[in-house]
This record gives sequence, C-alpha cells and structure tokens, in this order.
Amino acid sequence: MSIGERNTTVTPAASGSPLAAHLLPSTATVGDDGQLLIGGVDLVSLADELGTPLFVYDEAELRARCRDAVSAWGDGVAYATKAFLCKAMARLAHEEGMCLDVSTAGELGVALAAGVPASRLVLHGNNKSDEELAAALSAGVGRIVVDSFDEIERIGRLTDVSPGALGGERPKVLARVTPGVEVHTHEFVRTGQEDTKFGFSVASGAASKAVAALELLPGVQLVGLHAHIGSQVFDVAHFEEAAATLGAFAAELCLPELVVGGGLGVAYVNDERAPSQQAWADATRHACHRAGVDPATRITAEPGRSIVATAGITLYRIGTVKELPGIRTYVAVDGGMSDNPRPVLYGSGYEAFLPREVASPRPRRVRVVGKHCEAGDVVVDEANVPADTAVGDVLATPVTGAYGYAMASNYNKVPRPAVAFVRDGTADVVVRRETIEDLLRLDT
Repeated sequence: MSIGERNTTVTPAASGSPLAAHLLPSTATVGDDGQLLIGGVDLVSLADELGTPLFVYDEAELRARCRDAVSAWGDGVAYATKAFLCKAMARLAHEEGMCLDVSTAGELGVALAAGVPASRLVLHGNNKSDEELAAALSAGVGRIVVDSFDEIERIGRLTDVSPGALGGERPKVLARVTPGVEVHTHEFVRTGQEDTKFGFSVASGAASKAVAALELLPGVQLVGLHAHIGSQVFDVAHFEEAAATLGAFAAELCLPELVVGGGLGVAYVNDERAPSQQAWADATRHACHRAGVDPATRITAEPGRSIVATAGITLYRIGTVKELPGIRTYVAVDGGMSDNPRPVLYGSGYEAFLPREVASPRPRRVRVVGKHCEAGDVVVDEANVPADTAVGDVLATPVTGAYGYAMASNYNKVPRPAVAFVRDGTADVVVRRETIEDLLRLDT
C-alpha cells in the first residue's frame, strides 16, 4: 500500500496525527503489518540487521532529485556536497548529470576518489589554503569560486608560471559577490547580507574591484559571478530579490556564467511545504532577465539540502523512557547530537515516528533526547509518538539526509553511524559503522 500522494496544500497537522507522507521518500510504502518500507526494504528489519543509529537513504529519491535539478537548471548545476558526501553519493550525482561543489581538500579528495572528473568540480571556500588551491589547480577543477582579495593574491601567485605549466587551458574562476539580501532564516545560515564572511559586497564597490583584479590576472579566466543568500529559504521572492541585484551587476559585465548558489528549503515537519527546483529556477531566471542579463548567459545553481534531505531517514533504538509526572516524558535513543547537531545548533525541528506502525496516530507527547552528557542533547524537543512507544522500539526521524552524517562527530567518543542506500528490496552499506579501533587509530 502506498503512503499516499504528496500534498502541496498547506494544512497544519493536528497534534498527534500520523506522519505526513510528504516527509518520506517517494518509494515509501506500508507493509502488510503496518511497517514502513523504503525502496522495498523493511526499516525495522534493517535496523535489526545493521544496528543503530543508522542513516538510510532512498537511492531512487536521490536520483530523482538530481534529475529535477538538471531539468530545472541545465548543464552546470552542481550538487553542494557539504550537505552529504561519500563516494557513493559523489558517483550518483555525477551519474545523474550534476557537477559537484566542494569546499575543502577533503571534499575534493572524496569526489576525485569516487571517479568524478575534475572538470565537473567547483571549488568553494572563504579561506582556501595554498595547498587546497594548488591541489585544485593540479587536478584541473572546472571552476574556482574566488572569495577574497587575499585569495586573488594567492591564486595569482600560484598561476604565475610559464604558459602550459598548469596543463594547458587557464583555470576558470568566478567571483563570489554579496548581493545584500537578508533572508528570513536562522542567522547562522544567512550569507547574502552585508555583514558576512563570504564574498565581495556589490554595494560597497568591493565586487567591482575584485572583478577588475581578476581580469588582470594572466593565469586565470574570469568566466562569471557567484552569489549565495543563505540556507533553508522557503520564499522564492528572496531568490528573486537576490537575482535582481546580482543580475543588474552581472548585466554590466557581460560574463558568460552566473551561479546563484543554493539555499532552497525543505519541509522538516508536518505543516511545512517547500517550493520546487523548477519554481526556484523559473523565478531566478525571470528576475535575471528583467535585470538585463543576456539570455545567452548560463544561469545555474548549487542545490544540496533539497537533493538529499528527504531521501534520508535516521533509525535509532530507544533505550530509556523516563516519566516525570506533571513535567514531561523523556525518550532516550542511542544517538543524538553526534549524528544530528542541527537541533542544538539551529533549534531545528523534526518529526519522530515508529517504523513498525508508520501510519498510526501519535497522541503521546515526549522529548526525544540522545545519549550524550549534555542537557541540550535534544533530537526532537516536542515529539508526537504512538501511545505504545516503549524501550526497544526502533524510532525514526525523517528528512535527515542533509547535514546529519555530514556534520556528525565523535563527541563522547561515540562512533559515527553506518550509511545504507536502499533500492529494489536490497540495502547496500556505502559507509561502514565506525568502531572503537577507528577512534583509536590516530592516537600515539
């Protein structure tokens, strides 16, 4: 039985209602006993087999979202690997026609190890080291997004060599500019306002100076501009505003490429809805063209969260249920802030449910907490769960495909979870679970 159609109408969920279908991957179905299957795989059985915590990704959902991005933006659209990266994910995004955006030597190394051609990579970072820039130049990455005047000096010095020493064609660069747009999202993930560590301000004139400086560097080709206004943006009007500012600046320069970054929001709880890749792309292009950007300009983006978030689910095992009469009930799981720090960092909200009865009402209000030695180790602050939730149950949080595993840590020396991709009734462990031996291997 199918979970149901994804509803695009905003209808606040009643307290205790079942998990909304649009928070689950597209292959989600309900088994004969009421259990959740993703990609044809029973999640409770998978937790029994592979252990918990466990990140589970629906491979079909990942591929569908990559295809959506390519369809909406065209060639050059890049998956922002900071959202979630392993070799399997890098290969998948490349197979589906996406470039990959990397921002450190580590991300660059993983993408190259996965077999992604360097020409399909875009290097970001507000403080790239000489070593990172040299590695990117040596590999022949497709684009380098330049973020500061210090970096202009560094890349100028590294490319000030004899013709052909870098392998032929001069490396292509884009200047990251700040459009001065402040979106309505958490302050830690706003990046388009004037007060930011990223890029060159359009309003102050720094962007014009950066463009002029890059055009004078003989060792690089300035091919375009880049901007990013922030993350978890639900209102396409913010993207339009940024595109209008960026477009007006770009129109004067007549550069062939314009990248508007990422930031498209995703729904994390029952009553949230988010715009589509196509709506974002259409609004952006219309704003750029109204601002005078040449129709021949390649306008593209770098989605990350919107590619992987809904494809991922985290499975935990409940170890303790602690009733505090008249106060609240704490449900403690075997993970927490080490596998999902977003609630601690940003106050992010999630739903919780039992995969053994995914379509059941959830009338019991609890606080889902982790196992770490922190009072703030909260997974879901106010969670609705089934009335019969008990120790030993597998509890799941949906929409954890972005910035869960990617931001996971070893706090309290907790090994990081395994990652499994599911498809056509089978599960493939693409990242194995860490062990105590792994935690000790760097100690001397």
